[in-house]
Amino acid sequence: MNLSVYVLGRDVAVLEPVGDFKSVLTYHAGTGPDDLVSLTMPVRTESYAWDDQLPPVFQMNLPEGYLLQVLQEQFGPHLGASPTALLSVVGRNMVGRLQIAAPGAKLDEPAKPVEVQELLRGDNSEEAFAELVRQHATSGVSGVVPKFLDAQDENLTLGLHKKTTLLTRRHIIKGSSSKLPFAALNEYLCMQVVARVMPAAKVEVSLDGRALVVDRFDVDENGLPHWGMEDFCALLGLRPSAKYETTWERIIKAVRDHVPGARRRETHRQLVTILFLTYALRNADCHSKNLALLYSSRADVRLSPAYDMLTTPVYAGYQHNPPGIGFMGKKTWTPGKTLQKFIVANFGIEVKEQSEIIEAISDAVSATAPQVREAMNAHQGFDDIGKRMLIAWHEGISGLRDKRMYAMGEWKPRDTMTGFSDPPKLDNPKTESGRSELLARKH
Repeated sequence: MNLSVYVLGRDVAVLEPVGDFKSVLTYHAGTGPDDLVSLTMPVRTESYAWDDQLPPVFQMNLPEGYLLQVLQEQFGPHLGASPTALLSVVGRNMVGRLQIAAPGAKLDEPAKPVEVQELLRGDNSEEAFAELVRQHATSGVSGVVPKFLDAQDENLTLGLHKKTTLLTRRHIIKGSSSKLPFAALNEYLCMQVVARVMPAAKVEVSLDGRALVVDRFDVDENGLPHWGMEDFCALLGLRPSAKYETTWERIIKAVRDHVPGARRRETHRQLVTILFLTYALRNADCHSKNLALLYSSRADVRLSPAYDMLTTPVYAGYQHNPPGIGFMGKKTWTPGKTLQKFIVANFGIEVKEQSEIIEAISDAVSATAPQVREAMNAHQGFDDIGKRMLIAWHEGISGLRDKRMYAMGEWKPRDTMTGFSDPPKLDNPKTESGRSELLARKH
């Protein structure tokens, strides 16, 4: 099955499967240099051959987990289970400026719109959310918890938050699950910290704390596709299943390969901020699919706003996970002064500036802690999760400021970080087979 590849609605290339384990992409004659399909595949006359069923930029948009299961159940008997067949289903509605379709197919078929106001006010139980995902299964977004694209194009007032109105046409909507209760609220609170220190995706949480609406940052102010987007898993030529199998060294090299020189230092500082946030928030799920570049051409490439931040040790089975991305051959929460030396040598950010970033993150955590306490009071069942979040944040900030790392002195956060009883100890269930989405490998 050959597929047509479109950039901003322009037919620029054809993707052809060759046998069972190879694919070839060929640009059409006359395709402009800015209509590149991927930063790793500039426009040229020679075809690109990939020893896999799909090039990484297309694998990036294939669904995983629950959504993949839904699609296979719904379309598998008709299309088969090959990645190319799956791409033909989800390809018209992907993150970024690419669209994929069978030759001659219409691109203007919108996804079924989601009633965002109703979702943010209503029942977002796992069962209700699963049914909603099944109704919108043709959207190609993947992740740990069910999420999908929304084609809503009206101004949206979220829940009863009368002062909060999203003007974008499209969003990414994410739910929680019984295994990760209140994951949406967890992410929302983490993103409040992130937004205080660096560019971040704009988010809103439902009144019941179980659904999260994320503004898509790959569209323009009118909600139309604008930016190309590639995560570092795709940029490094990795399959999505290998998203934990990379290092900060490889990410830095990819930045040098693709980000113009004038924007590199800004990019380096933002990546260092994300690295520190990973430690401060105890986010063991920062992997190569949760970092991405945006671009309109090879001369206009930048780091995307931060997204998908979660405090992971609040959930049973994840409390002892190491960081998702390692450096210098290790993944550890206690790297000592090796961390600051590594950042100076590889990112070019001096220790004084590193300390300033940590100070800003400390202030952001302290300023956000009252929102966690408010959420603990507002949502039945979130109390112990909120306590664990505050404990994890306190440990994360204190660890960075410790004399064995940055020697920044004792941190004195607001009273809201303390003054509560200890939450029950989490179980540490053993996984019999497979590997959790949140489980980074130990080294």
